Amino acid sequence: MPKAYASVRSTAAHSPSGCGAVKRLATALVACVLLLVAAHPARAEIELVFGTYAADKPSATVRKYRPFLTFLENQMEILLEEDVTIGLKISKDYETSIDDLATGRVDFARFGPASYVHATDRNPGISIIAMESKKGSKRFRGVIAVHKDSGIERVEDLAGLSFAFGDELSTIGRYLSQSYLLDAGITADQLHGYEYLGRHDLVGEAVGAGKFSAGALKESTFKELVAKGVPIRALASFDNVTKPWLARAGLDERVLEAMKSVMLSSQNEEMMKRVAKNGFLAGSDEDYDFVRRAMIRSQGF
Repeated sequence: MPKAYASVRSTAAHSPSGCGAVKRLATALVACVLLLVAAHPARAEIELVFGTYAADKPSATVRKYRPFLTFLENQMEILLEEDVTIGLKISKDYETSIDDLATGRVDFARFGPASYVHATDRNPGISIIAMESKKGSKRFRGVIAVHKDSGIERVEDLAGLSFAFGDELSTIGRYLSQSYLLDAGITADQLHGYEYLGRHDLVGEAVGAGKFSAGALKESTFKELVAKGVPIRALASFDNVTKPWLARAGLDERVLEAMKSVMLSSQNEEMMKRVAKNGFLAGSDEDYDFVRRAMIRSQGF
Protein backbone atom coordinates (compact mmCIF):
# COMPACT_ATOMS: atom_id res chain seq x y z
CA MET A 1 0.00 0.00 0.00
CA PRO A 2 1.38 3.51 -0.81
CA LYS A 3 2.70 5.26 2.29
CA ALA A 4 0.56 8.37 1.79
CA TYR A 5 -2.58 6.29 1.48
CA ALA A 6 -1.68 4.23 4.61
CA SER A 7 -1.13 7.45 6.55
CA VAL A 8 -4.52 8.82 5.57
CA ARG A 9 -6.23 5.52 6.50
CA SER A 10 -4.58 5.70 9.92
CA THR A 11 -5.76 9.27 10.38
CA ALA A 12 -9.26 8.33 9.26
CA ALA A 13 -9.52 5.79 12.05
CA HIS A 14 -9.03 8.49 14.71
CA SER A 15 -10.60 11.57 13.06
CA PRO A 16 -14.15 12.35 11.84
CA SER A 17 -12.69 14.08 8.80
CA GLY A 18 -10.48 11.13 7.87
CA CYS A 19 -12.99 9.56 5.49
CA GLY A 20 -13.12 12.73 3.40
CA ALA A 21 -9.34 12.82 3.21
CA VAL A 22 -9.28 9.27 1.83
CA LYS A 23 -11.79 10.20 -0.87
CA ARG A 24 -9.81 13.29 -1.83
CA LEU A 25 -6.63 11.22 -2.15
CA ALA A 26 -8.38 8.57 -4.26
CA THR A 27 -9.70 11.27 -6.58
CA ALA A 28 -6.20 12.72 -6.93
CA LEU A 29 -4.73 9.30 -7.75
CA VAL A 30 -7.34 8.70 -10.47
CA ALA A 31 -6.59 12.11 -11.95
CA CYS A 32 -2.85 11.27 -12.05
CA VAL A 33 -3.56 7.99 -13.86
CA LEU A 34 -5.72 9.77 -16.43
CA LEU A 35 -2.98 12.34 -17.03
CA LEU A 36 -0.44 9.57 -17.60
CA VAL A 37 -2.75 7.81 -20.08
CA ALA A 38 -3.35 11.07 -21.94
CA ALA A 39 0.37 11.74 -22.12
CA HIS A 40 1.11 8.22 -23.42
CA PRO A 41 -1.92 7.04 -25.38
CA ALA A 42 -1.99 3.44 -26.63
CA ARG A 43 -1.06 3.23 -30.33
CA ALA A 44 -3.84 2.01 -32.56
CA GLU A 45 -3.03 -1.10 -34.59
CA ILE A 46 -3.77 -1.56 -38.28
CA GLU A 47 -4.02 -5.23 -39.27
CA LEU A 48 -3.77 -6.06 -42.99
CA VAL A 49 -3.63 -9.25 -45.05
CA PHE A 50 -1.69 -9.52 -48.31
CA GLY A 51 -2.93 -12.14 -50.77
CA THR A 52 -1.24 -13.98 -53.61
CA TYR A 53 -1.61 -17.31 -55.39
CA ALA A 54 0.77 -20.26 -55.22
CA ALA A 55 2.78 -19.87 -58.41
CA ASP A 56 5.54 -21.72 -56.54
CA LYS A 57 5.89 -23.74 -53.34
CA PRO A 58 4.30 -21.92 -50.37
CA SER A 59 7.67 -21.76 -48.59
CA ALA A 60 9.25 -20.05 -51.63
CA THR A 61 6.32 -17.60 -51.79
CA VAL A 62 6.84 -16.67 -48.13
CA ARG A 63 10.59 -16.15 -48.70
CA LYS A 64 9.80 -13.91 -51.67
CA TYR A 65 7.26 -11.62 -49.99
CA ARG A 66 7.95 -11.62 -46.23
CA PRO A 67 10.98 -9.25 -46.23
CA PHE A 68 9.08 -6.75 -48.38
CA LEU A 69 5.94 -6.97 -46.23
CA THR A 70 8.00 -6.39 -43.08
CA PHE A 71 9.61 -3.34 -44.69
CA LEU A 72 6.16 -2.07 -45.74
CA GLU A 73 4.90 -2.52 -42.17
CA ASN A 74 7.77 -0.47 -40.74
CA GLN A 75 7.51 2.35 -43.27
CA MET A 76 3.73 2.61 -42.94
CA GLU A 77 4.08 2.83 -39.15
CA ILE A 78 6.30 5.88 -39.59
CA LEU A 79 3.85 7.55 -41.98
CA LEU A 80 0.67 6.70 -40.08
CA GLU A 81 2.09 6.85 -36.54
CA GLU A 82 0.23 3.63 -35.78
CA ASP A 83 1.31 0.02 -35.39
CA VAL A 84 0.92 -1.95 -38.63
CA THR A 85 0.81 -5.74 -38.96
CA ILE A 86 0.64 -7.46 -42.37
CA GLY A 87 -0.25 -11.13 -42.65
CA LEU A 88 0.18 -13.30 -45.76
CA LYS A 89 -2.52 -15.49 -47.34
CA ILE A 90 -1.47 -17.82 -50.15
CA SER A 91 -4.32 -19.09 -52.32
CA LYS A 92 -4.14 -22.35 -54.21
CA ASP A 93 -4.94 -20.87 -57.63
CA TYR A 94 -5.85 -17.76 -59.64
CA GLU A 95 -9.60 -18.09 -59.07
CA THR A 96 -9.38 -18.36 -55.28
CA SER A 97 -7.02 -15.38 -55.13
CA ILE A 98 -9.42 -13.28 -57.22
CA ASP A 99 -12.31 -14.26 -54.95
CA ASP A 100 -10.30 -13.38 -51.82
CA LEU A 101 -9.72 -9.81 -53.01
CA ALA A 102 -13.18 -9.31 -54.51
CA THR A 103 -14.88 -10.35 -51.26
CA GLY A 104 -12.43 -8.54 -48.97
CA ARG A 105 -10.85 -11.59 -47.35
CA VAL A 106 -7.50 -9.96 -48.17
CA ASP A 107 -6.75 -6.23 -48.06
CA PHE A 108 -4.28 -6.04 -50.95
CA ALA A 109 -2.81 -8.39 -53.52
CA ARG A 110 -0.53 -8.83 -56.53
CA PHE A 111 -2.30 -10.04 -59.69
CA GLY A 112 -1.68 -10.54 -63.36
CA PRO A 113 -3.51 -8.14 -65.72
CA ALA A 114 -6.29 -10.58 -66.69
CA SER A 115 -6.89 -11.48 -63.04
CA TYR A 116 -7.19 -7.75 -62.29
CA VAL A 117 -9.87 -7.41 -64.98
CA HIS A 118 -11.77 -10.41 -63.59
CA ALA A 119 -11.50 -9.01 -60.04
CA THR A 120 -12.81 -5.56 -61.00
CA ASP A 121 -15.67 -7.21 -62.89
CA ARG A 122 -16.55 -8.89 -59.58
CA ASN A 123 -16.01 -5.75 -57.49
CA PRO A 124 -15.52 -2.37 -59.23
CA GLY A 125 -14.35 -0.80 -55.96
CA ILE A 126 -10.93 -2.51 -56.21
CA SER A 127 -8.18 0.07 -56.85
CA ILE A 128 -4.58 0.07 -58.09
CA ILE A 129 -1.86 0.79 -55.54
CA ALA A 130 1.00 0.64 -58.06
CA MET A 131 2.16 -1.20 -61.18
CA GLU A 132 5.39 -3.14 -61.51
CA SER A 133 8.01 -1.55 -63.74
CA LYS A 134 9.88 -3.27 -66.56
CA LYS A 135 12.97 -1.10 -67.05
CA GLY A 136 10.90 2.02 -66.54
CA SER A 137 8.02 0.84 -68.73
CA LYS A 138 4.57 -0.61 -68.08
CA ARG A 139 4.82 -2.92 -71.06
CA PHE A 140 6.75 -6.14 -71.78
CA ARG A 141 6.45 -8.92 -74.33
CA GLY A 142 4.77 -12.27 -74.68
CA VAL A 143 6.15 -14.87 -77.11
CA ILE A 144 4.72 -17.54 -79.36
CA ALA A 145 7.46 -20.15 -79.49
CA VAL A 146 8.08 -23.11 -81.79
CA HIS A 147 10.75 -25.81 -81.81
CA LYS A 148 14.16 -24.53 -82.87
CA ASP A 149 14.21 -26.89 -85.87
CA SER A 150 10.60 -26.31 -86.87
CA GLY A 151 9.83 -25.28 -90.42
CA ILE A 152 7.04 -22.97 -89.25
CA GLU A 153 7.77 -19.42 -90.42
CA ARG A 154 4.48 -17.54 -89.93
CA VAL A 155 1.67 -17.63 -87.38
CA GLU A 156 -0.68 -18.48 -90.25
CA ASP A 157 1.28 -21.74 -90.69
CA LEU A 158 -0.12 -23.01 -87.36
CA ALA A 159 -3.44 -23.97 -88.99
CA GLY A 160 -3.88 -27.73 -88.57
CA LEU A 161 -1.16 -27.94 -85.86
CA SER A 162 -1.21 -28.15 -82.05
CA PHE A 163 -0.81 -25.32 -79.53
CA ALA A 164 0.06 -25.12 -75.81
CA PHE A 165 -1.48 -22.35 -73.71
CA GLY A 166 -0.70 -21.53 -70.08
CA ASP A 167 -3.28 -21.09 -67.33
CA GLU A 168 -6.89 -20.56 -68.39
CA LEU A 169 -6.85 -17.18 -66.59
CA SER A 170 -3.37 -16.17 -67.78
CA THR A 171 -2.98 -12.88 -69.65
CA ILE A 172 -0.20 -14.07 -71.98
CA GLY A 173 -0.83 -17.78 -71.63
CA ARG A 174 -4.39 -17.45 -72.84
CA TYR A 175 -6.08 -14.14 -73.64
CA LEU A 176 -3.41 -12.16 -75.48
CA SER A 177 -2.09 -15.17 -77.39
CA GLN A 178 -5.58 -16.27 -78.47
CA SER A 179 -6.37 -12.72 -79.59
CA TYR A 180 -3.11 -12.71 -81.59
CA LEU A 181 -3.99 -16.03 -83.24
CA LEU A 182 -7.44 -14.73 -84.14
CA ASP A 183 -5.86 -11.67 -85.77
CA ALA A 184 -3.88 -14.11 -87.94
CA GLY A 185 -7.06 -15.98 -88.86
CA ILE A 186 -6.41 -18.97 -86.58
CA THR A 187 -9.37 -20.19 -84.49
CA ALA A 188 -9.58 -23.15 -82.11
CA ASP A 189 -11.40 -25.16 -84.79
CA GLN A 190 -8.48 -24.64 -87.17
CA LEU A 191 -5.96 -26.11 -84.75
CA HIS A 192 -5.35 -29.86 -84.63
CA GLY A 193 -5.65 -29.54 -80.86
CA TYR A 194 -4.67 -27.41 -77.85
CA GLU A 195 -4.23 -27.72 -74.07
CA TYR A 196 -3.81 -25.46 -71.05
CA LEU A 197 -0.62 -26.50 -69.26
CA GLY A 198 -0.59 -23.95 -66.43
CA ARG A 199 2.90 -22.51 -65.96
CA HIS A 200 4.87 -20.68 -68.65
CA ASP A 201 7.92 -22.93 -68.23
CA LEU A 202 5.81 -26.04 -68.82
CA VAL A 203 4.60 -24.56 -72.12
CA GLY A 204 8.14 -23.84 -73.34
CA GLU A 205 9.42 -27.26 -72.28
CA ALA A 206 6.51 -29.04 -73.98
CA VAL A 207 7.20 -27.20 -77.25
CA GLY A 208 10.91 -27.96 -76.95
CA ALA A 209 10.10 -31.64 -76.40
CA GLY A 210 7.98 -31.72 -79.57
CA LYS A 211 4.71 -32.35 -77.73
CA PHE A 212 3.13 -29.25 -79.30
CA SER A 213 3.88 -27.36 -82.50
CA ALA A 214 3.80 -23.99 -80.71
CA GLY A 215 2.98 -22.36 -77.39
CA ALA A 216 2.56 -19.00 -75.65
CA LEU A 217 4.75 -17.86 -72.75
CA LYS A 218 6.24 -14.70 -71.29
CA GLU A 219 9.47 -13.44 -72.83
CA SER A 220 11.53 -13.69 -69.63
CA THR A 221 10.67 -17.39 -69.23
CA PHE A 222 11.38 -17.96 -72.92
CA LYS A 223 14.87 -16.48 -72.52
CA GLU A 224 15.53 -18.52 -69.37
CA LEU A 225 14.59 -21.75 -71.15
CA VAL A 226 16.74 -20.94 -74.17
CA ALA A 227 19.67 -20.24 -71.83
CA LYS A 228 19.13 -23.68 -70.26
CA GLY A 229 19.30 -25.31 -73.68
CA VAL A 230 15.60 -25.92 -74.36
CA PRO A 231 15.40 -26.03 -78.20
CA ILE A 232 12.82 -23.33 -78.91
CA ARG A 233 12.77 -20.11 -80.93
CA ALA A 234 10.39 -17.15 -81.12
CA LEU A 235 7.89 -17.19 -83.95
CA ALA A 236 6.11 -13.98 -82.93
CA SER A 237 5.78 -11.60 -79.99
CA PHE A 238 3.11 -9.25 -78.66
CA ASP A 239 2.66 -6.59 -75.98
CA ASN A 240 1.57 -7.23 -72.42
CA VAL A 241 1.19 -4.86 -69.47
CA THR A 242 2.91 -5.29 -66.10
CA LYS A 243 1.29 -6.67 -62.95
CA PRO A 244 -0.76 -4.38 -60.70
CA TRP A 245 -0.75 -4.40 -56.89
CA LEU A 246 -4.34 -3.92 -55.80
CA ALA A 247 -6.31 -2.75 -52.76
CA ARG A 248 -9.68 -4.15 -51.80
CA ALA A 249 -12.80 -2.02 -52.05
CA GLY A 250 -13.33 0.11 -48.96
CA LEU A 251 -9.75 0.05 -47.69
CA ASP A 252 -9.09 3.10 -45.48
CA GLU A 253 -7.88 5.93 -47.74
CA ARG A 254 -5.06 6.82 -45.31
CA VAL A 255 -3.78 3.25 -45.45
CA LEU A 256 -4.01 3.17 -49.25
CA GLU A 257 -2.12 6.44 -49.63
CA ALA A 258 0.57 5.27 -47.20
CA MET A 259 1.10 2.12 -49.28
CA LYS A 260 1.39 4.16 -52.46
CA SER A 261 3.84 6.54 -50.81
CA VAL A 262 6.14 3.70 -49.69
CA MET A 263 5.99 1.71 -52.95
CA LEU A 264 6.48 4.70 -55.26
CA SER A 265 9.18 6.48 -53.24
CA SER A 266 12.57 6.66 -54.98
CA GLN A 267 14.20 6.37 -51.54
CA ASN A 268 12.80 2.84 -51.21
CA GLU A 269 13.75 1.71 -54.71
CA GLU A 270 16.36 -0.89 -53.69
CA MET A 271 13.97 -2.64 -51.31
CA MET A 272 11.16 -2.47 -53.89
CA LYS A 273 13.38 -4.26 -56.42
CA ARG A 274 13.56 -7.28 -54.13
CA VAL A 275 9.91 -8.01 -54.84
CA ALA A 276 9.49 -6.22 -58.21
CA LYS A 277 12.70 -6.43 -60.24
CA ASN A 278 12.54 -2.88 -61.58
CA GLY A 279 10.48 -1.23 -58.86
CA PHE A 280 7.04 0.35 -59.24
CA LEU A 281 5.21 2.97 -61.29
CA ALA A 282 1.93 4.81 -60.74
CA GLY A 283 -0.89 3.12 -62.65
CA SER A 284 -4.50 3.55 -63.67
CA ASP A 285 -7.36 1.36 -64.80
CA GLU A 286 -6.94 2.62 -68.38
CA ASP A 287 -3.53 0.90 -68.55
CA TYR A 288 -5.42 -2.40 -68.79
CA ASP A 289 -7.95 -1.48 -71.46
CA PHE A 290 -6.12 -3.33 -74.23
CA VAL A 291 -6.11 -6.48 -72.07
CA ARG A 292 -9.87 -6.12 -71.65
CA ARG A 293 -10.25 -5.90 -75.42
CA ALA A 294 -8.12 -9.02 -75.90
CA MET A 295 -10.17 -10.93 -73.33
CA ILE A 296 -13.38 -10.07 -75.13
CA ARG A 297 -11.79 -10.93 -78.48
CA SER A 298 -10.58 -14.31 -77.23
CA GLN A 299 -14.17 -15.34 -76.52
CA GLY A 300 -14.41 -15.93 -80.26
CA PHE A 301 -11.47 -18.33 -80.22
